[in-house]
Amino acid sequence: MSKPQVSVIVPVYNHWDRMPHLIACLAAQTFPLAQFELLIVDNGSDHLPPVAGLPPWARLLHCAAPGSYAARNVAIAEARGNVLAFTDADCRPEPGWIAAGLTCLERSGGHALAAGDIRIVPELEYAPTPYEVYDMMLGLPQRRYVERGYAITANLFVPHAVFGEVGLFDARRFSGGDADLCRRAVAAGHGLIFCEQSVVVHPARRAWDELVVKAKRIKGGQIMAGPLMRRLGWVFRTFVPPVSVWRIVLRARSFTWRQRLMVCMIKTRLWGVEILEMLHLLTGREPGRR
Repeated sequence: MSKPQVSVIVPVYNHWDRMPHLIACLAAQTFPLAQFELLIVDNGSDHLPPVAGLPPWARLLHCAAPGSYAARNVAIAEARGNVLAFTDADCRPEPGWIAAGLTCLERSGGHALAAGDIRIVPELEYAPTPYEVYDMMLGLPQRRYVERGYAITANLFVPHAVFGEVGLFDARRFSGGDADLCRRAVAAGHGLIFCEQSVVVHPARRAWDELVVKAKRIKGGQIMAGPLMRRLGWVFRTFVPPVSVWRIVLRARSFTWRQRLMVCMIKTRLWGVEILEMLHLLTGREPGRR
């Protein structure tokens, strides 16, 4: 394979059952297959599929250090593309995903980071669970993240040269490493743009336990990593009632009043989970990986 223009990077930890769907989505891209590569980084899964089952434009790498950011760093070191496109094993890139992401980068002059849209969908569109409604309403609001100066790696395009300038992901983190990278890139003078046309679809979380796992992981990233003053700020903010989130939910007119009230109740329960997790972390418990 000649040198690709784009390297698609996907860390995997015990979610190999989801990879065939992702690979099928990548095979259906409007961007030519000959011009991108797929780097899959296993992050210590219990079982691995046969390498022979991967397409010729994919490579399987391994990372023994736990954490998706450590895994992404392994792929960055092996990537041959001028642009690195990040997504996750449970995402479904739409056919124009790569082409639209590159177009956004070109329009920005080629030095910015481009964060694509993430659309969360329920398993059954006509009958979402309360937790799926929560995730659809609040799960991954990439546009809002970009307005705040960061983005997440479920859909993020980064010029390869940026990593040589600002460094790799913080491999010690289990959450928030993407936001940390974006902030460092922006501080170094790179732009961060929202690319609405570059879309990945993400399945909504269907159960309470799934939301709890995510909330704990995010709280671990906020409290256990980053500058001291930022971490202290998150300690304080954790105790503050999520009034701003309630306000966003109650204004979401595309959902019924019943759904909005349910989401407010779920958010209130998760606020209690976050407080308890923060107290556990401050008393010495290790942050959760998943």
